[in-house]
Amino acid sequence: MDTVLSIKNLSKHYGKIKALDGLSLDIKRGSVFGILGPNGSGKTTTLGMVLDVINPTSGLFEWFGQKSSSATRKRIGAILEHPIFYPYLTGVENLMIVCDIKGVPYSRVDEVLEQVSLGERKDSKFKTYSLGMKQRLSIASALLCDPEVMILDEPTNGLDPQGIAEIRELIIEIANSGKTIIIASHLLDEVQKVCTHFCVLQRGRLIHNGLVEDVGKGSLSVEVKADAENLEQVLESAQMHKQLKRELDKYILTMEDNYGAADVNKYLFDNGITAKHLVVKTKTLEKQFLEILKGQEGGQS
Repeated sequence: MDTVLSIKNLSKHYGKIKALDGLSLDIKRGSVFGILGPNGSGKTTTLGMVLDVINPTSGLFEWFGQKSSSATRKRIGAILEHPIFYPYLTGVENLMIVCDIKGVPYSRVDEVLEQVSLGERKDSKFKTYSLGMKQRLSIASALLCDPEVMILDEPTNGLDPQGIAEIRELIIEIANSGKTIIIASHLLDEVQKVCTHFCVLQRGRLIHNGLVEDVGKGSLSVEVKADAENLEQVLESAQMHKQLKRELDKYILTMEDNYGAADVNKYLFDNGITAKHLVVKTKTLEKQFLEILKGQEGGQS
């Protein structure tokens, strides 16, 4: 895959505050790239700079192998924070105004409204839309110019579970159409469900960059429950785990290489214990995210 966005040593300082500090990053065509980090980590600052909304202190970035220009910006659709629409105008009328601003034919309006599943409500006033519908109209607005790249800043912020699921499915559909998507989010579970790649920012610095599919690789964990008073003692003597810890009424074993749930089950049975709950646990993005942050803090102490 060729590079859509290349960021090299990008920094933004506000006096002594380093909102972004020497960020270097490449985002490939066709990927769904998640930018993660705690509040104040530099996510929105990064998006603002690559969209020419914020001037960098130093460093540079290129879109499609070129310096940012009006031509490259036309190939990008973006939603930063909460887009403003006219509450007393309909969805169609609001998008027609956006068409005038972007120089897009009105024929695109019905196309994008169908794409975001707002066709049946296109003639309803914006003020009657739910939060999820308002967010979908925002995405429709960004899709009007048929961009190659979509940038979404916290696209599911404030939505209920149904709204989150709707936006998630929409993002997947847009990605499947061949567009590159860049998402800044703090909802780690959603990023794991829709993104192909992710990076983690902390205090303006890049501390991790990798594939979402690599999350969970490494040590296997097995969750065990059984009606046996000596369960903990038996598990401690198993010699097939790196770590054993108790969580309420269950035990979590971090397994040594070459051992799995079947080995635990057989070991318990051989010791007269029948497991009533035996589940392989995979590492979530949330857990890896916290481990990355903890490791970074440990390295700085």
